[in-house]
Amino acid sequence: MTFQSTTNLNGIVAAVDGSPTSDSAAAWAAREAARRDVLLTLVYVKPSDEVGPWLDLPISSEYLQERDRLAEEVIEGSHRHIATVLSGTRDVRTNKLVLDGPKLPVLIDLSKDADLMVVGCRGLGGLARLLLGSTSSALVHHSHSPVAVIHDENSVAELEATAPVVVGVDAMPASELAVAIAFDEASRRGVELIAVHTWMNSADFYVDVAYEDLAVQAEEELAQRLAGWSERYPDVVVRRVVGRDNPAHRLIAESHRAQLLVVGSHGRGGFAGQLLGSVSWTVVQAATIPVIVARQG
Repeated sequence: MTFQSTTNLNGIVAAVDGSPTSDSAAAWAAREAARRDVLLTLVYVKPSDEVGPWLDLPISSEYLQERDRLAEEVIEGSHRHIATVLSGTRDVRTNKLVLDGPKLPVLIDLSKDADLMVVGCRGLGGLARLLLGSTSSALVHHSHSPVAVIHDENSVAELEATAPVVVGVDAMPASELAVAIAFDEASRRGVELIAVHTWMNSADFYVDVAYEDLAVQAEEELAQRLAGWSERYPDVVVRRVVGRDNPAHRLIAESHRAQLLVVGSHGRGGFAGQLLGSVSWTVVQAATIPVIVARQG
């Protein structure tokens, strides 16, 4: 049983640019589309031909031709790559889009009609010392749909198919979508789900609270967030992890033995107006496995 039916026109959207992490993202997105039996959309956004008011120079026809040639090369290269990855497995319906315009607004607009946006952690324009590139950073902050951030090819290829899915759960309603996605992903993969709920320490509270009381409260909060989902997904075995710990640190620790990590867009420590909570932001940057940020428009 799935938590939602697919009605979005673009299905799973993978943003590609010809970089190694882009290829990893496209391959992961293709496998995900196969699991869900939905459309896979590969999208490449061509650099804008608007050079800015400080350069009053015409754009040459040679530049435009080369730009179009590169766009075709990137999108077809990504398509060939996923065909190789999926060789001998289920075919995936694929749509290839080459679009013009400012890259980030174009991708954010596409997310309005996507089930999931998939992006490499860092593209061709990223610096090696940066953990996230501008595209992945913008999407996890502004996307209208959930976003999967994929790291390098080796880390994806080495993931065990039987490894669990990990989800971060807190007491806020914003984690409900993360829980829904995590149960669905664990069910489709046929693996265990690890639900993590932690608190830092009694200093987080305005009044002194006994450790035992915090532990009981945490168990109750996690039970409330998981209520009903095990009935919807009776095939998913859930292991609960509750304790006093930094939530980001604990999630990263659990992810070392997992194949997928799911987090909410903001949680207990965040404000409703924030685009991404500190825990989610830390996890997206530090994890070495695919991370889904449960955003919604």
